[in-house]
Formats: sequence, structure tokens, C-alpha cells
Amino acid sequence: MEGIFTANNVWMMICTALVFFMHTGFAFLEIGLTRQKNTINILFKNIFIITVGLLLYYIGGFNLMYPGFEEGSVGFIDFAGFGISAPENGMTTEYADGGYTWWTDFLFQGMFAATAATIVSGAVAERMKIGPFMIFTIIYVGLVYPITGSWKWGGGFLDQMGFYDFAGSTLVHSVGGWAALVAVWLLGPRIGKFKNGKPQAIPGHNIPLATAGVLILWLGWFGFNGGSVLSADPELTSLTLVTTCLSAAAGGVVAALVSFLKYKNLDLTMFLNGILGGLVGITAGADVMTPESAIIIGAIAGTLIVFAVAFVDAIKLDDPVGAIAVHLICGIWGTLAVGIFSTNPEHTFLIQLKGVACYAAFCLVSSFLIIYTLKKIVGIRVSEKEELEGLDVHEHGMDAYPDFRLNEH
Repeated sequence: MEGIFTANNVWMMICTALVFFMHTGFAFLEIGLTRQKNTINILFKNIFIITVGLLLYYIGGFNLMYPGFEEGSVGFIDFAGFGISAPENGMTTEYADGGYTWWTDFLFQGMFAATAATIVSGAVAERMKIGPFMIFTIIYVGLVYPITGSWKWGGGFLDQMGFYDFAGSTLVHSVGGWAALVAVWLLGPRIGKFKNGKPQAIPGHNIPLATAGVLILWLGWFGFNGGSVLSADPELTSLTLVTTCLSAAAGGVVAALVSFLKYKNLDLTMFLNGILGGLVGITAGADVMTPESAIIIGAIAGTLIVFAVAFVDAIKLDDPVGAIAVHLICGIWGTLAVGIFSTNPEHTFLIQLKGVACYAAFCLVSSFLIIYTLKKIVGIRVSEKEELEGLDVHEHGMDAYPDFRLNEH
């Protein structure tokens, strides 16, 4: 038993490292799909999110997300106290059915916590002030994410209802996606994004870096979904990784194909976002899907990406990296897909839909209150001069590519 316990814990620690590595992927993707004059700003935000996110999760996030709801509790919000201290059985096989130690549990969940704000970072890139973004991150990661996480993963009311979200299509991706939607709406589009009402392409400055980012994210998803098995169970872990990969592959291929049929060009960025859409889509039910279902889920996610990106443009929202299409739309789809394709007959479409609605309502209201308040008190958008010249120079007094800038002049 000790050998199995050690193997389980080592696997969980490897998965923790893989999820941590996803922050490199997010940073690369966001940098690559935006302009070089905002690179330092994006990197600063991403580093801020992971560092402050971990500290916030230590201070109270973990105990807000896993408060230990008492029997008969409504299961909406509870708090187990500030800081973290391991329970008596936290380092033994009695804890978590021998899947991992209590310390590993904290760190693995902490890696997830920061991801929601990273999704918002991409959507608001190139025009949001760094100060208000940092305040938003502190409140959203410190309070909103753990409260909503407790509803399912902490044994709250949605868990009691039978709602299922294996690794976070809704709990992580849609929670970030709803906030991204609100933030983009309140911020307004970048200068030059819409001309005479028509969307204009603002190309990213480093597509190879964006491609590397997507491949790193795919690698990280081995930990994101594989670790969510919460042990090194050979059958369940291997099935989860197979469904994850097949959905990603189908999402990419179908997005590229649909994009080609719609726009008559082989768009690499659609291909990349299709892969991410497939990954987000399978995340809610990776452990309860057949390989065939995973391919269908990924294919539908890939199709949704193409039309969702066009729809976001059509309603005059400016999302530089496609975060709303990838994380919100495909997050919703993946969560509902559990009610359609799950091999567990207890999972129903109606309960999955109720869960999606609960997260939509809470995240829309909370993110609106945070961002709208910041907009009224301090302002959330940089000046026209700062936006045109770049946030790197004005917000940070630095340049990510000084030699290139020198040669430009």
C-alpha cells in the first residue's frame, strides 16, 4: 500500500508541475497573438497572476474552496479559516483515499486557481491599465474562484445536485471566460479594431511563439486532466489522457477545415485555437467519455471556435487572443456534453445546464461589480497615446525588444 501511495503522490506532483508549466504556454500564446509593444506588460501580468494567486490561495482561497461543508448545509459559501495546516492524517493513506498527501493537494489546486485570471489577461490585452487588472486579479482569484469552486469540488450545492465537471470546463475555463466577456465589453475595442463598423485584423507579432504556447498548453493538459483523476490509477489515467488528446486533435483539424471552407484560407491561428477549444471541451468529462465521444466533442468545439470568433467580432467585442471563444463557449459546450455523452447514466443534460446557469449568473454579476467599480473610481483603460505607443514603455519603462526598436529607427 505504501508503494502505491508513493506512486500516486509522485504522479500528482508531476501533474502539478505540468499545470504550472501551462503558465508559460499562456504567456507565449498571449504574446504571440498581440503586438510587440505590449510584450513586457503581458509577461508582467502573467507572472503577477501565478505568484499572487498562490499566496492568495494560501491565505484563504484553499479553505474557502474546501471549507468542509457540514451535513445539511446549503453548500453555497463557508470558510475553514486563514492559512493552511495539515490535518493529522494528511500525510497518510487515510487522506484522499491514498491518492496524494495534503500538501500535494494544496499545491495542485493552487496551480488551477491562477488560471481563471490568466484567461482574462488575454482578452483585455493591449489596452487595460495594469493597476486595475492587478486589483481585479486579487479579488477574482482570492474570492470569486474559490467560492464557485466550492460549489462542486468542495462538496457544495451543485455537487449535491449531481452536477459534474471533472477538471474544470466550467469551474476554471468558463469562470475565467465570463469575466473576460464582461471585461472586454466594459473596456471597448482597441484603436483600429473596427473601421466603419467592420472588424479589422490586428496581426500578432510572433506566431511561432503562439504555436509553441499552444503545444506547451497541450502538454500541460496531461497534468490538468491527468492529475484530476486524483491518483495514478492506470486505467482511468490512461483513458483520460487518450480522450484529452483525441479531442484536442479533432478540435484543431475541424477548426482548420471549417475555417478554410468559410474563409478560403488555411488559418494557423484558427488551427491553434481549435486545439485549445478541443482541450477545454473535453475537460469536464475526460474520465467518462469513450474515445469516439471525445472526437465528436472536439470536432464540435473546433466548429464552435470558428463561428464564435466571428460572432464576437460581429457584436463589436475585441478579444485579441480568442479567449471568449475558447474558454467560455467551449467551456459551456464541454460541460453540457457531459450530459449527452457521459458513460455514467447519472449525468443528465438538465443538471449540467443548471450548473452552467449558476456559474454564469454569479460570475457575470461579480466580475461586472469589480470591473465597473474600478472603471468608475480609477479608470480601467490606458490613454490613446499610451495605447498607440505601447504599454511596455508607459506602464513599465521597458522594451522587450530593444535591439529591434533601435534598428527600426
